[in-house]
Order: sequence, then C-alpha cells, then structure tokens
Amino acid sequence: MTTNRPRCSHLPTTAAGIAALLVAGFAALLLASAVAAGAEPLVATSVCEAHELRALQEKDPDLAIQIPKEFDTPWPSRDACLSHEAALDEDTPGLVQPIPFSHKHHAGKFKIDCQYCHSGTDESAIAGVPSVELCMGCHSQFPASYDELSGIRTLKEHWENQEPIEWLQVHRLPEHVQFRHNRHLQADPPVECKECHGLVEEYDKVFVLEDTKWWPWGLPTRTLEMGWCIQCHREKKASQDCYTCHY
Repeated sequence: MTTNRPRCSHLPTTAAGIAALLVAGFAALLLASAVAAGAEPLVATSVCEAHELRALQEKDPDLAIQIPKEFDTPWPSRDACLSHEAALDEDTPGLVQPIPFSHKHHAGKFKIDCQYCHSGTDESAIAGVPSVELCMGCHSQFPASYDELSGIRTLKEHWENQEPIEWLQVHRLPEHVQFRHNRHLQADPPVECKECHGLVEEYDKVFVLEDTKWWPWGLPTRTLEMGWCIQCHREKKASQDCYTCHY
C-alpha cells in the first residue's frame, strides 16, 4: 500500500514529532503548489487535503483555497488522516501492517480499552487479535467518506471476502518460553499492558518497547530477554523457578 505523500529521510521517533513532520511536509508541498500556480487557489482533492488546506489558511488568511463540495465534510477527521498516514509510513517506528491501524487514534484519542479488541486476554494464555467482524461493528456505522482511507477500504474488502486480516507479529518469544497473559493480568496486583508493551496509546505503530532492567549486581537486560523477565519477577516477588516459564 502506498500513498502520494512527501518522503522525509530523517523522521523523529515520537508520535507528536512524526505527526508534526507529516503536517509540515504536506504543508510545504501545498505551498509550493500555490507558488507555482500564482494567484490560483489551492484545490483540495480529498477530505484529508481539505483539512490541511484549512490549517494552512488559519496560519495565512491570505492563502486562497477551494474545497469542492464532495470533500467539504469533517469525516474522516484530521486526526484520523494523520494517524493513518503515520501508520503507513515506513519511517514511523514499527511494522507496516496490512491495515494501518493506529493505537494512538483508537486507544489514545477514543480511549478504547485494550480488552475490547484483545478480548479474553485476562482468561487466555494468548492475547488474541480482533476479528474483522469486531472492527466492522464500529466501522460499518461510519460515513462513506471514510473510504478515502486505504485502510478502511482494505478492512471492508476483507469483510466482503470473509477473509481474516493477516497481522504481522511484533512481540515474539522463543518457543520454549511459556508466557501466559492470563496469569499476568490475574496477578495481584495485575501486570499492566504498558509494562511490557509500552504506552501503545501514544503509538501509531506498535513496536517492541526499548527498555533496560538492571539486575542488583549491575547486569543490564533488555526487553523480552530472559533476565528482563526475571528481574520483573524479582521486583514483584513472583516465582523465579525455572518451571514457571519452561515446562
């Protein structure tokens, strides 16, 4: 999946920085078009472009813009457009998924609980992924103008063809490690999702959290390494017996 967006060789890694740079790059492209066209107004060719043109005009009231009637709608929102672009961008940290799903947009802006999409995680060893039916339960109610986003079109194609979404796995442990989500979520106190996965509500694309835990004698261990897990068990006074994870 590709988009006609400007490319940048060096992007920041924070979600806010990425969004700002996407906006800046698109704004620069539009302004360049305005200069080339002279006094001709900038004409939006999509709802997302219409959002950016309005943002540019707020900064420069003298800028002439034109929003065709079919693109003069608030949907998809500007936030949705920006998150969709960031989730598609190969330079945004994380894998480009078959559908550019933004946790920042869903879990961050709209506060959708992790277990609404990853249901049963507190009762199952494995954290499942949402079905196409679950996604369509929300998106089937959205205005048709959302089809401008390639991810929405891909979602609807999977629904029409009754095909599952082939998500790319981000977090993977060796086969000999028996990690059970339910045991961690049922612990007292429960292990929060962010302790292993980071602040996903701030990410447009999920990636392996960069974290280092230090053993008491100064040994560093990184995310998902054996020592990283053991140090967490040590801090929470959980079992460190080999058979806890290897059975």
